[in-house]
Amino acid sequence: MQVEKFRYDNGIVRLFVIATVVFAIVGMTVGLLIAIQLFAPQFNFGIPYTSFGRIRPLHTNAIIFAFVGNAMFAGVYYSMQRLLKARMFSDALSRVHFWGWQLIIVAAAITLPLGITTSHEYAELEWPIDIAITLIWVVFGINMIGTIIKRRERHMYVAIWFYIATFITVAVLHVVNSFELPISFTKSYYLYAGVQDALVQWWYGHNAVAFFLTTPFLGIMYYYLPKAANRPVYSYKLSIIHFWALIFIYIWAGPHHLLYTSLPGWAQSLGVVFSIMLIAPSWGGMLNGLLTLRGAWDRVREDPILKFMVVAITAYGMATFEGPMLSLKNVNAIAHYTDWIVAHVHVGGLGWNGFIIFGMLYWMVPRMWQTKLFSTRLANIHFWIGTLGIIFYALPMYWAGFTQSLMWKQFEPDGLLTYKNFLDTTLQIVPMYALRAFGGLLYLTGAFIMAYNLWKTAAQGKFLANEDAEAPPMETKQHAVHKGAWHRVLERKPILFTVLTTIAILIGGLIELMPTFLIQSNVPTIAAVKPYTPLELEGRDLYIREGCVGCHSQMIRPFRSEVERYDPDGGQYSKAGEFVYDHPFLWGSKRTGPDLHRLGGKYGHNWHYRHMLDPRLTSPGSIMPPYPWLMTQTYDRDGIKAKINAMRTLGVPYPEGFENQAADEMDKQATEIVTQLAKDKIKVSKDKEIVALIAYLQRLGTDIKVKDQDQVSQK
Repeated sequence: MQVEKFRYDNGIVRLFVIATVVFAIVGMTVGLLIAIQLFAPQFNFGIPYTSFGRIRPLHTNAIIFAFVGNAMFAGVYYSMQRLLKARMFSDALSRVHFWGWQLIIVAAAITLPLGITTSHEYAELEWPIDIAITLIWVVFGINMIGTIIKRRERHMYVAIWFYIATFITVAVLHVVNSFELPISFTKSYYLYAGVQDALVQWWYGHNAVAFFLTTPFLGIMYYYLPKAANRPVYSYKLSIIHFWALIFIYIWAGPHHLLYTSLPGWAQSLGVVFSIMLIAPSWGGMLNGLLTLRGAWDRVREDPILKFMVVAITAYGMATFEGPMLSLKNVNAIAHYTDWIVAHVHVGGLGWNGFIIFGMLYWMVPRMWQTKLFSTRLANIHFWIGTLGIIFYALPMYWAGFTQSLMWKQFEPDGLLTYKNFLDTTLQIVPMYALRAFGGLLYLTGAFIMAYNLWKTAAQGKFLANEDAEAPPMETKQHAVHKGAWHRVLERKPILFTVLTTIAILIGGLIELMPTFLIQSNVPTIAAVKPYTPLELEGRDLYIREGCVGCHSQMIRPFRSEVERYDPDGGQYSKAGEFVYDHPFLWGSKRTGPDLHRLGGKYGHNWHYRHMLDPRLTSPGSIMPPYPWLMTQTYDRDGIKAKINAMRTLGVPYPEGFENQAADEMDKQATEIVTQLAKDKIKVSKDKEIVALIAYLQRLGTDIKVKDQDQVSQK
């Protein structure tokens, strides 16, 4: 058979590698800054663009989509060409993909500090950028599928299976989670509200972890680990079970992020059951990776690449065991909203994603530059500093998580909360925040060492942009497959394989999402709950802009400790019907500060004014940043008409024509607030943002405690 000669495109891999290293340092540096802000709030610098609420999503987006995303594309472009024995389908599409992705990252880096955000966790970017992401993802998909179609290797290796599942599922997740109604070029409201919005968001959020941070890197593990160890994958059959069981089960587990909330109980139970089941395929993959090193463990002592990969796979195993344990309701009741979850997430992020990427880069870069790694010693130093960084990061966060939860739930013998002031529990763990930052500093230092080592490696070598290769054309003759090798047949048929993958990932999502949207009894309404006033709606958008949801929840779970802490007079936990007009929902996932769902009427307007001006005026020792710009900036009075119209389109029952009087309604309510503030010797114009924010905060949770609201108006 005649052998065909062709070339692998290393140029596109190089671009993604450079972007990976650059954004690793950028994303980790921002992460270190927000870690410092949690024990030294002066590092918010008193300006909006560097406040914790705005740059926390900058950190998560930079790490997930810039650092990890670029690494994923580098790993996929390098391995896919070699596994399929074909150059990428289109060099032009490869470059469009790269530069388009970088422009999206730049857009995120500009808009998030400006407060342009949807507030959906890990999906904060506004609708124009969402559209750009969709287009670039399609470009990536066309390039990938085109390469599969023109391949010279008939069988698709396991890594390709995971790449296909990644492309399909991320596309579905992103599109469904991005249904928004634009108000302007920089503002939109989600189509879903309250419970439905929460379910969609965490169906997306959980599976973004699964199919952006896990499945592509399992594919990378299946390619680079055998290469680095010079051993075949331990078990082909185990990889089949690992793949199909993982992608089918993972998609069901999202509701475990919403245990004890207003989500229907049946959806919570489904999330728990499938989360527990998820241990089996996850550990199957981990064992398949570790057992691939059989006969090569002696090399792990000296080879930093294998060290990184072994720790990465071990961290994957730890995270995928801990995750299902956290989905048990009795464990979740303790861990949720605490720093325990932060530790869990970072064991996966720093250990699994970070270390598998570092191992991949140390293996890949010398080969593309046709040289040896500049310094194995520096790579070993990077490994140990990085490992220490993970330990110093995770252990204090576990300690902080346990401390928080125990203090939140501690009662005196007479039935009163021992630590009634939430701030007492925060101050107790500030030293843990400092230790966490030290761990982050170590990890970042390791990244700098890697960047230097890779740069020196590239400098001493010669880059091979187009690598010569040869392979026979793909056989057109269908060879008989022996009995029992049914999956081998499937591996030859990429279209059928993709269809079955799509079906596998859609089943769980459809069964969980559709009843919540179609069966009205899943979200009971409450007659007393009314739409926000125009000024409250404007204040809510400011709350979203400042990223308050990153530190404050709005979901009181049905625990005695939470009801006693957040609504001691009314005794009400949060109900599903209270959120029917919330586009988007703002339940939050972390309590660095207290829950705010029953905040309305708890304090006077003057308290809120002084608290936002400088939190330490009302709460000595608070780690919350100040928001002085709210006192000087003017809210968008002219834009309220479009917002009211949009909300009505989404089903919020504002009367016809109300949009024309909305601005006057804002003035009326604002005048009442500034009049009250003037009595407390606080002079502020009624058009300032702080007035709108106070209106929103005073509304929170008051729909079902009317008596308390009456008391507020009498103050």
